[in-house]
Amino acid sequence: MPLVAAAPLPLDITLVEPVTSGGRLVGAALVAIAAIVLLITVAKLHPFLALVIGAITVGVGAGQPLIATSATPEGTVPVLTSFATGFGSTAAGVGVLIALGAMFAKLLADTGGADQIVDTIVGLATPRTLPWAMALVGAVIGLPMFFEIGLVLLMPVIYLVARRSGQSLITIGIPTLAGLSAMHGLVPPHPGPLTAIGNLGADLGTTLILGVIVAVPTIVVAGPLFGTLAGRWVVVPAPERFDAADREGSRPAFGTTMLTVLLPVVLMMGKAVVDIAVDDDTAPLRQTFDVLGTPVVALLLATLLGMLLLGRGAGMSVREVSASIESSLPGIAGIILIVAAGGAFKQVLVDTGIGTLLADWAAGAGISVLLLAWVLAVLIRLATGSATVATITASALMLGLVADLPTAEVSLVVLAVGAGSVFLSHVNDAGFWLVKEYFGLDIGQTFKTWSLMETVLSVSGLVFVLLLGLVV
Repeated sequence: MPLVAAAPLPLDITLVEPVTSGGRLVGAALVAIAAIVLLITVAKLHPFLALVIGAITVGVGAGQPLIATSATPEGTVPVLTSFATGFGSTAAGVGVLIALGAMFAKLLADTGGADQIVDTIVGLATPRTLPWAMALVGAVIGLPMFFEIGLVLLMPVIYLVARRSGQSLITIGIPTLAGLSAMHGLVPPHPGPLTAIGNLGADLGTTLILGVIVAVPTIVVAGPLFGTLAGRWVVVPAPERFDAADREGSRPAFGTTMLTVLLPVVLMMGKAVVDIAVDDDTAPLRQTFDVLGTPVVALLLATLLGMLLLGRGAGMSVREVSASIESSLPGIAGIILIVAAGGAFKQVLVDTGIGTLLADWAAGAGISVLLLAWVLAVLIRLATGSATVATITASALMLGLVADLPTAEVSLVVLAVGAGSVFLSHVNDAGFWLVKEYFGLDIGQTFKTWSLMETVLSVSGLVFVLLLGLVV
């Protein structure tokens, strides 16, 4: 049966009653979202500034005071107080995870560990199974890395594999992009899924397990299967001028690299499994996994282990390893600010009571929560071009609709939002132009390959989320 909104909220989610009429609340939210969209797409304003303005707009539009005064009614939360609360809690939670993930990803690239994974997996494939191998490469590399980093890292490999196999660059590249994009949209510790998990109070370990379950068949459909078709109607040879240059020096072993990549995944999944199997939260086994499986601890351990094993395997000095870690942080400062501002926007929405309003409306209408979450994310994605902004905004609007849903079903709402957030990348998405230039495509070819692949991935993800919702 489709999931529909229920009544009371879980204990870890707090919503307030609407501060004004439903019409004014909805109008304020629509104006704020429209402002975010226009500022990003028309005014070309940075998403961080757009989200800050949007947060203030929705609060003021709902009639909330900007600051507290002696005349402020008891229980009313001023807009700037809501903003500070949401910004701080998101930066303290998700921001730390993004920073640790970026450190680990940079270390994986600089030590040659990512190259080792690629070479090993591709080396075991036949020409017929190469698209499947490249989808696996994209998924493995995409697990710890941001989409853009993974794309830049893998493009020389895509060129080389396409030339050696004699296959179209699209046939080889689309499966790789599908693996990267699915992980970016569906699987933590990427910023979008992490933010949605935080917004909706979902369990990270459960979401991670269900995300991988959804991601695998989604990648198969949008990757090797769709890539084979796309490679027939868009035939593009790999540029001769790009070669996958071997990294000077040694590389860490494949087993060592995979150990570090999969460690946080195993720890977080282990926590989810032990929490289900062991009811007593004071049992030593459960307490151990509750600590080790905490996202910050899991990623911290993976980063420290990577510094030791990957750095040693690559023959890097302590100074070189430290320099690699340090160089990872400037590039993700903007991402952390965007995500934190999204958390502030979410908190202002919560404190106006619009979440309660939407929950009551959805419960009365009997609308599927999963479908509604996907549609909201799709609309915001189409308007802003940002998967992260779509995830942040859609999950904020869905907060009141996960009332009284079991843990697994809340995780499915997170995945529905994630699937919608990657729908139809087009000209307002930086990824569109990145793929266009790297693959040497014109705009029409980019729509027929990359944009259509993202659409297939998004719809397939929704279908598998809905199917999974029938059994969890």
